[in-house]
Amino acid sequence: MLEGFSNASRIPELRRRLLFTALVLAVYRVGVAVPTPGIDGQALAAFFDAAAGTLFGWVNLFSGGALERFSVFALGIMPYISVAIILDLLKVASPYLDELYKEGEAGRRKITQYTRYGTVGLSIIQGFMIAYSLEKIQAPGGGSVVYNPGWSFRIITVLTVTAGAVFVMWLGEQITERGIGNGISLVIMAGIVARLPSAIGTTVQFVREGEMSVFLLVFIIAVAALVTAGIVYLETAQRRIPVQYARRVVGRRVYGGQTSHLPLKINTSGVIPPIFASSILVFPATLATFVPALKKYESILTPGGIYYDLIYVALIVFFCYFYTAVTFNPVDVADNLKKYGGFIPGIRPGRYTAEYIDRVLSRITLGGAIYVSAVCVLPTILIQRFNVPFYFGGTALLIVVGVALDTIAQIETHLLTRNYEGFMKRGRVKSRKGG
Repeated sequence: MLEGFSNASRIPELRRRLLFTALVLAVYRVGVAVPTPGIDGQALAAFFDAAAGTLFGWVNLFSGGALERFSVFALGIMPYISVAIILDLLKVASPYLDELYKEGEAGRRKITQYTRYGTVGLSIIQGFMIAYSLEKIQAPGGGSVVYNPGWSFRIITVLTVTAGAVFVMWLGEQITERGIGNGISLVIMAGIVARLPSAIGTTVQFVREGEMSVFLLVFIIAVAALVTAGIVYLETAQRRIPVQYARRVVGRRVYGGQTSHLPLKINTSGVIPPIFASSILVFPATLATFVPALKKYESILTPGGIYYDLIYVALIVFFCYFYTAVTFNPVDVADNLKKYGGFIPGIRPGRYTAEYIDRVLSRITLGGAIYVSAVCVLPTILIQRFNVPFYFGGTALLIVVGVALDTIAQIETHLLTRNYEGFMKRGRVKSRKGG
C-alpha cells in the first residue's frame, strides 16, 4: 500500500485528482471561518460550551465547528445527508422511487435532482428554525447572542445558511466527479478531523496541569489504536456465501460452471444507525433548553447516564436491522442468482435461497449491531470514568475510518487501472513487432 501511494504522485491524472480534492477541502475549511452577520461570536461560543449534549452540539460536530461560529456553512452537509437518507428510506413505501433506484444511471440522476431540491427546502426550514432559536437563546453570562433580532435578521440568516449549504453540497459533488473518493463523506470527515488539534491541545493541557497522568495518556492512546484497528478489521469483514453457476452450452461454447461467492458485510448499515439513534436522543435535551417544564426529565437522557446508554444501544440495534432490511433485499438477490443460473450448494433456488440469505444476514447483523454499539458507547465510558477528552470515538471514529478505507480503495483502483492499461499498451507494441 505504501508503495502504491508513492506511485500515486507519478500518475498525472491521479495527482490532479488528489490536488483538486485537497483544494476543495481547503475552500470548505475557509468558509467555515466566515461568520454570518448579526451574531455575537463570544456569547454563542459560551452557549455551545454549555450545550455539548444537545442537538446543537450534535450538528456542530458534523459541521466541523461551523455552527459554533455560526458561519456561512453553519448547516454544513447535514441537510443533503438528511434528504438522501429520507429518500433512501421512502423507496420502501414508494414504488416510483424504488423504480428510479433500479433504472441505473438515469434513475440516479433523477434521485440526485430530487435530493438537491430537498436540500434547498430543508435548509430554508432549518435556517429559519435556527435563526428563531438564536433570538431566544440567552448566553450563560447573560445577554442575547443576536445583536438586532427581527425579521431582517431571520431573512438574512436563512438566505446565508441556505446558500452555504447548497455551496457545500456542490463542493462535495465536485470532489466526487473530479477528485478522489466520495465528496460528501470527505466533507464530513474534514469537519471531524479539523477538531483533532484542539482535542490534542486539551489533552496536553490536562497532562501539564496534572489532571491526567502520563500512564493514563498512554492507556488512552493504546485503546484508541486498538479500537481503530478493530473498526478497520470489522468494516472490511465479510461473510462469503459460496455460489455455483450451472454450465450452459451455447453452440460450441460452454458458459458458466464457475464458483463464486456472495459477500455479506458484517456492518451493512454503516454509520446510519448511530446517527439516527443520536439524533433521536438529543431532542429531549434540546427541548429542555427552551422548555423549563422538561428540565426534570433532562437528567434521565443525559449522555453518560445508564438510561441513556441502554436506550442508545437499543436504538442502534433496531436501526441496524431496519436499515439493512431497507437497503438489502434477499428476494431480489435470490431472483438475480436464479436468473443468471447461480445457486447456493445445498439450497434450492428461489424462495429457499432468499430465506437462507435472510437467515445468514440476520445473524451477522446482530454481530455488527453489537460491534457498532460497543464502539459508540466506549468513548462515553472513558469520558465518564477517566474524565478525558476522548475525541475520536463513536460515530466520528466510524465515519473517519470508513471514509478513509473507501478513499484508499479508490486510489488503489486508479493505480491498478493505470498498471492494467500500461500492460496492454506494451502487449500491443510487442505484437506489432512480432507481426
